[in-house]
Amino acid sequence: MKLKRLSFTVATALMLSYGSLAFADIEAAKKWIDSEFQPSALSKDDQVKEMEWFVKAAEPFKGMEINVVSETITTHEYEAKTLAKAFTEITGIKVTHDLIGEGDVVEKLQTQMQSGKNIYDAFINDSDLIGTHWRYQQVRNLTDWMAGEGKDVTNPNLDIADFIGASFTTGPDKKLYQLPDQQFANLYWFRYDWFSDPKNKEDFKAKYGYDLGVPVNWSAYEDIAEFFTGREQDGKKVFGHMDYGKKDPSLGWRFTDAWMSMAGMGDKGEPNGLPVDEWGIRVNDKSQPVGSCVARGGATNDAAAVYAVTKYVDWLKKYAPPAAAGMVFSEAGPVPAQGEIAQQMFWYTAFTADMVKEGLPVMNTDGTPKWRMAPSPHGAYWQNGMKVGYQDAGSWTLMKSTPTERAKAAWLYAQFVTSKTVDVKKSHVGLTFIRESTVNHESFTERAPKLGGLVEFYRSPARVQWSPTGTNVPDYPKLAQLWWQNIGDASSGEKTPQQALDALCEAQEKVLERLERSGVQGDLGPKMNEPKDPNEWLSDDHAPRKKLENEKPTPETVDYDELIKSWKKS
Repeated sequence: MKLKRLSFTVATALMLSYGSLAFADIEAAKKWIDSEFQPSALSKDDQVKEMEWFVKAAEPFKGMEINVVSETITTHEYEAKTLAKAFTEITGIKVTHDLIGEGDVVEKLQTQMQSGKNIYDAFINDSDLIGTHWRYQQVRNLTDWMAGEGKDVTNPNLDIADFIGASFTTGPDKKLYQLPDQQFANLYWFRYDWFSDPKNKEDFKAKYGYDLGVPVNWSAYEDIAEFFTGREQDGKKVFGHMDYGKKDPSLGWRFTDAWMSMAGMGDKGEPNGLPVDEWGIRVNDKSQPVGSCVARGGATNDAAAVYAVTKYVDWLKKYAPPAAAGMVFSEAGPVPAQGEIAQQMFWYTAFTADMVKEGLPVMNTDGTPKWRMAPSPHGAYWQNGMKVGYQDAGSWTLMKSTPTERAKAAWLYAQFVTSKTVDVKKSHVGLTFIRESTVNHESFTERAPKLGGLVEFYRSPARVQWSPTGTNVPDYPKLAQLWWQNIGDASSGEKTPQQALDALCEAQEKVLERLERSGVQGDLGPKMNEPKDPNEWLSDDHAPRKKLENEKPTPETVDYDELIKSWKKS
């Protein structure tokens, strides 16, 4: 009897030490660790310890049902279908993880901001909204949340310093506003096998007078697009370029995601141009937006911007498949995997997972890709010191309009799907790295040859030169919708690039003026310049830019293998 009593006492003490952990929860965690969460940056023992913390922290919220939302990409599909189920079994918190279009995510977020009604308990939205969140102060700043109200539900093993995109989700006030969940860059994609083919190399040099290789500038990209379009490869005629052009919210990202700065629109500065950024918005020394049109010192309709849109329209018509003009982002992304595209300047690495599937025309039988990724080329107006390219950081965001208990439960889920326990496996599925410990995990050293340069890129310090939209943009939801509507007019041919950009900058300034009049953003909001003669702003060296006499400088290419060596050294 004494032995039985002692056993009961020990068992009770163990239960109390875990904060009333249910044995089934620990068993559920161990099951998931063994069957799904491998490989991991943590040992199995440390994975169990991390899951024990989640079970204990989630105890007050057992039985609660929460709703979160994200865009539809491979990483989030894995979260919604697999990790949400695991989280529910381990913690007892039921998660509905909705997958919708990125434009719809922004719309839902905007609605919640405007109405104050809790539509979702947490959003995964792009860090492009950092300027919006910082100015409106309608989201919980996570730095204060983790130290205060959310301290009891903040994982002590979260390790913010391990997140490679934390700088993108930090405001000018040095506060963290969003937690990165997935991250991908916009790089150049090309058929390494076709570029290495002796006959192609010989014919290209005979026609253009220089070596076929990774284009350093748009002049070379254009020549390569022309060379491959209509040329027979692997028994079929192919295209030298891929893009998309349907009038849809995703058409806006096509330009604000650094296309304009790659062309040379905006000022020097990393991670974003200052005082004029890649949206053409100028700010003063207090980070207050002061204009978008050239007449106010902005660059949205300057010569570099017109050049950027002109090249986009011309290349889409001349070198891309005819169907591309009617496609949106999600439809165009998988097309290069079908084996009829030679190169794509503006290719999101989020599509890597779908590009390395066995049996695709772009894959070798040994599991290595026939393609590679490299830095995108820059346009005629680009100068050293300007932004190199775009990097997305889809990040967890907690709105202040979400009730505290629901926000706490959602914060637990956000930390779970980004935890060291699950992140290496999640990254193998979606290939959208967020953690240093994951990027450098030995499993990715082994897999690197099969990922076409992705691992090399993310292990290079050069990755920080690819950045999301910065803090010049004061209201991303309102301004982003103006881009696809106006650029769509140029894409369809309804307006010339100049006409479309004139309309765009004027529309942006109307929003900025309304924000200034309302005073809703206080001292952080716009303070518009008075318009003046555009020529007083135009310059050869900074934004807004004068028109160049020659917008097709000498084409330049580089050998891919030498380029990778430079990545490893940088």
